[in-house]
Amino acid sequence: MAKILLVEDEHNLSNVIRTHLEEQGHTVKQVFDGLAALDAVASITPDLIILDIMLPGIDGLEVCRRVRETSIVPILMLTARVEEIDRVLGLESGADDYVTKPFSMYELKARVRALLRRMEMMQPATAALAEPAVFTEAGVTLDPASYEATLDGQLLDLTPKEFALLYLLLRYPGRVFSRAYLLDEIWDYAPESYDRTVDTHVYRLRQKLGVECEVAQRIVAVRGVGYKFERG
Repeated sequence: MAKILLVEDEHNLSNVIRTHLEEQGHTVKQVFDGLAALDAVASITPDLIILDIMLPGIDGLEVCRRVRETSIVPILMLTARVEEIDRVLGLESGADDYVTKPFSMYELKARVRALLRRMEMMQPATAALAEPAVFTEAGVTLDPASYEATLDGQLLDLTPKEFALLYLLLRYPGRVFSRAYLLDEIWDYAPESYDRTVDTHVYRLRQKLGVECEVAQRIVAVRGVGYKFERG
């Protein structure tokens, strides 16, 4: 069970989504515009946000960017646009996943379950995990307990997915991870449907690390397979 913030200006659709999520045991807070969404994030601290892109006032992409300034809460974007650029923009703004309208309630609930499960798995759940390993590689320090990454002491502005991707690659230097494996491990996606997601996130990750960063230079593509972090 989770506290879910639902930001959708189509009242009928919002009510249908709320009903299905409440049947799963979740608590759902409905708001219908971007400003109300930002207020709700501050007041209820949701476990997950379902966020439409097209909203009155502040649009969903801007809401997502602002939320990401202070929170790593999972964000599932809803969009009626089918152009690839909209999907990429949604991910670049800090979203964790998206669905394109029209969608089935089965698909939406599956995505919600996957995001909540992924977030739970990334959090310390036992005494043995209360102090997860913090490690440093070539000036990059990763702290999985706080989801914080720094480069030469400066905080990096990484989304939760970017952090998870970097964490996995750096923890296993030399190991080649296929795109399908990364999609399943980090995104819970069907590989055949989201083949560009990993490439987009690796590109963004390298940009945030900077071209001069040794870690960025050592994240390399393996043709026809996926990515690896080369041993130093």
